[in-house]
Amino acid sequence: MADYSLSAGAGDAHLSAVDGLIALPFPEQELRPGKEGRSGGPGYHLAVLRESRDFWDDRSEQVVEAAEQELEADLVALSKSLTSRWGRPETVELWPYLGFDDPDPQYSAPEPLALLSNVAGSMQVWRLPDSARWLALAIGQADPEFPLQLLAAVGVASTLEP
Repeated sequence: MADYSLSAGAGDAHLSAVDGLIALPFPEQELRPGKEGRSGGPGYHLAVLRESRDFWDDRSEQVVEAAEQELEADLVALSKSLTSRWGRPETVELWPYLGFDDPDPQYSAPEPLALLSNVAGSMQVWRLPDSARWLALAIGQADPEFPLQLLAAVGVASTLEP
């Protein structure tokens, strides 16, 4: 059976990064990803908590699967810690935010949902108590050769409303 406990260093770093994202004010304009792997804009923050190696040289099933399992273990452990704080998360499917079913050709999902829907299929979401914000965790990958990423996003509650 797999051990899904966070290692002291990684677990503390992930929780600290999540707490930092929640506390940060939203920027007034779009911010490109910086050294810390964080980006944001009006109403959202997005951070890379952990990244696998890239797969340019070796995309074999066993290499990719090992990277997926490591990130999934971190996701499960971090989710467990956050669930003890705020209760069970809801799973939000991201495909509707791609806009394929929207008759308006100008449809654009709000950020960070537009970004997340292009790299992940779903996310775990906690609606933060006494706040107009939500926190989400997802594992995403921009392209098969690119690294897998454990992502954390914070957004304003209205972005998740239908």
